[in-house]
Amino acid sequence: MHECPTTVFPQQIRWENDGTSRIPFQAYTDDSVYRKELDRLFYQGHWNYVGLEAEVPAPGDFKRTVIGERSVLMVRDKDGSIHVVENVCAHRGMAFCRERHGNRDNLTCPYHQWSYTLSGDLQGVPFRRGVKQDGKVHGGMPADFNPADHGLTKLKVAARGGVVFASFDHGVEPLEAFLGPVMLGYFDRLFNGRKLRILGYNRQRIPGNWKLMQENIKDPYHPGLLHTWFVTFGLWRADNKSQLLMDAQHRHAAMVSTRGTAGQAGQVTQVSSFKAGMQLNDPRFLDIVHEPWWGAPTAVMMTVFPSVIFQQQVNSVSTRHIQPDGHGAFDFVWTHFGFDDDDDAMTQRRLRQANLFGPAGFVSADDGEVIEWSQEGFETKPAHRTLAELDGREVGDTDHMVTETLIRGMYAYWRKVMEA
Repeated sequence: MHECPTTVFPQQIRWENDGTSRIPFQAYTDDSVYRKELDRLFYQGHWNYVGLEAEVPAPGDFKRTVIGERSVLMVRDKDGSIHVVENVCAHRGMAFCRERHGNRDNLTCPYHQWSYTLSGDLQGVPFRRGVKQDGKVHGGMPADFNPADHGLTKLKVAARGGVVFASFDHGVEPLEAFLGPVMLGYFDRLFNGRKLRILGYNRQRIPGNWKLMQENIKDPYHPGLLHTWFVTFGLWRADNKSQLLMDAQHRHAAMVSTRGTAGQAGQVTQVSSFKAGMQLNDPRFLDIVHEPWWGAPTAVMMTVFPSVIFQQQVNSVSTRHIQPDGHGAFDFVWTHFGFDDDDDAMTQRRLRQANLFGPAGFVSADDGEVIEWSQEGFETKPAHRTLAELDGREVGDTDHMVTETLIRGMYAYWRKVMEA
């Protein structure tokens, strides 16, 4: 009998101390570390974002996406329920679905026409009972072949507020416990029960380690320094009223900010990214209308580890899906949305403000570039480490942005899981 080989992971990477303020470059460059991350962080013990219910509104609708590097399908069944199944045929392992979106009565692999229900149960096997020829039956599956044993891999699914999460680990904790009460409050603020409306997508490949995007949206230090748009027009500045909050395990975070006054930015920040003479050709890009569901904050950036960012930047709302592809690259997918009760003016406002984000966004283009350059540095000096010591070396919530506490918190959780 042949046994399946045991997955072999590397020795623990070398940290300078027990803290997480100095992150080894090896965490971003070592392929065996990356493979261990896929196993520990994406395929076990975690909920991963797969999409919005509004993306599959009708029975038979599906969306192809990924968890880690594994291709999965989010499918709306005939009874309205949502399933998530792995895009791997139980017969010969083919990734049978190639379209990003579509509608099907069933899921059929083109290779040998094995057919599955929308929930992933095997329902049809060509020539299962052989072919009769000259009075004899040729071929066919063994007599003890049971279709019930050979369906698609089914993931555990949780949906809340129109957002769908899934996990390969059927023993994963409930979604609400995974998010924790603080993050759940901000999640429900955005996904408050109103029906969502899909406005469009952006996609890009960023040549950097996937964790760098989680770090980027846990990093309030850089927006007022890197992003001219943010600091010049007052959308996100170090002096804005703010809170940085984490769940109890420090894996998820919310950066909460209230917009300042754009015209005062030069006197307050004294940073080179502020451009006093910068003007908009189309002032509608800053046609900001306060929405009752915001409360006081004008922006909340929420990272749910490991796979998704939920963005509210003034009237632009979107999900940002992190899709790892090797230790040195990831795909990044924005799903821009609004609400079904938005009037036409609000929909157009959301679409215009979405131009700040995405691969060529007035703001987000900067992030993709600096992540690429960071990865280049890591690859050339693998024994070195980063420094995340702004506001000390400890981990905790704060009421200001001059800190790297959320990054330290994420790596405290990362070390606990990866070094167990």
